[in-house]
Amino acid sequence: MRMMVRFHFSPSSGNDDIRSGKVPKVFEQLTADLKPEAAYLYPEQGERGGILVFDMQDPSQVAGVVERFSFGLQAKVELIPVMTPDDLQKGLAMVPTSSRTTDRLARSSFNADPMPRPYQPFKTVE
Repeated sequence: MRMMVRFHFSPSSGNDDIRSGKVPKVFEQLTADLKPEAAYLYPEQGERGGILVFDMQDPSQVAGVVERFSFGLQAKVELIPVMTPDDLQKGLAMVPTSSRTTDRLARSSFNADPMPRPYQPFKTVE
């Protein structure tokens, strides 16, 4: 599954990590392991940030990716599934389009009462 990891880390700790050579090592290892199809670095909320887009082969990779950014750079990290226009077209092709299917879905018990009822407390019996 194609994933985008968005991250940002503090300039103060980032300065020390850059001086020590830690930032280039972390990015070199991440790009070697993830083989991202795209990588962009930019300022994010007054901090150093960026995104990497890569193909996640297995959900267990989540821990390794997040922890490398967290421990390696003390970064805040988000993992977001993303699609290309071709992926979107493929996904939309699986959406039912016949009126018979959409009518059945509209009448299903899941959609039976789309408006929640207001809370009405129990009445006390005297």
